[in-house]
Amino acid sequence: MPRFVHLSDLHFGAHDDRIVSAVEQEITKAAPDLVIVSGDFTQRAKTEQFQEACRFLERVREAGHEVIGVPGNHDVPLYDVLRRFMSPLTRYRRYIDETLCPYHQLEGAAVLGINTARSLTVKDGRINREQIDFIRETFSRVPEGTVRVLVTHHPLFALPVSDGGELGEAIGRQELALDAVNELGVDLLLAGHNHRASTHHARDLVTRAGGALVVQAGTATSVRLREEEQSFNILDVEKEVVSVSLMKWAGEAFEAAVPTQFRKTEEGWRQSSQAQADAAAPA
Repeated sequence: MPRFVHLSDLHFGAHDDRIVSAVEQEITKAAPDLVIVSGDFTQRAKTEQFQEACRFLERVREAGHEVIGVPGNHDVPLYDVLRRFMSPLTRYRRYIDETLCPYHQLEGAAVLGINTARSLTVKDGRINREQIDFIRETFSRVPEGTVRVLVTHHPLFALPVSDGGELGEAIGRQELALDAVNELGVDLLLAGHNHRASTHHARDLVTRAGGALVVQAGTATSVRLREEEQSFNILDVEKEVVSVSLMKWAGEAFEAAVPTQFRKTEEGWRQSSQAQADAAAPA
């Protein structure tokens, strides 16, 4: 049963060193098979911020953990206009990963990351047709029964960014992306960007999205908060069952919430209590 630690929005340059250290300790305790970082490694894509992020990743890897990540919009320079449009992710490639759409397969699960950060959109994300073709090609080769995990920085859906119900922007070319996700039977959609942790059934958000489980990570280490404390997710993944544990910063350490379990049904991934109720209901 693969275990993932899902981090997002580290924002080195606007981070808390105590929380960074605590995250590293919790990763060691969790002993994941893979650490997934869904973007925004830095605050303003500066060299020294990428260097800090690089040192963090090196410490995680030296502790024996595999890491996969994708860029976020903050990893594209904002004020350095020439670099923003001529070489937006050069520093990311140098310090984080040369690959912008990484793939990692392990027993029971296949994880694909897609870069949704763009120079022109400033904060919003987009996915292009070539990337959608790449998603199709990659997951079409995955053996049947393997849990398919798609990682992006920007959520594919318009999700709340405040307690007042304000919604963020859905990813550009959303319909094309959701059609591919549905047709390929993608199981988990992991993202960040909104600095708010949540789980959703994809079809409840957009009917055409299919039965994927949507898992949003909050900000793991940034001091830029949106009415929520820092947090990250631990996911235990099986063919028919996924457990999501929210690790939330409590001022001195991370505290674990009671894990939420989801089961795969004919309608897709549903919280266990709902899945059991659906199964017991008369036809």
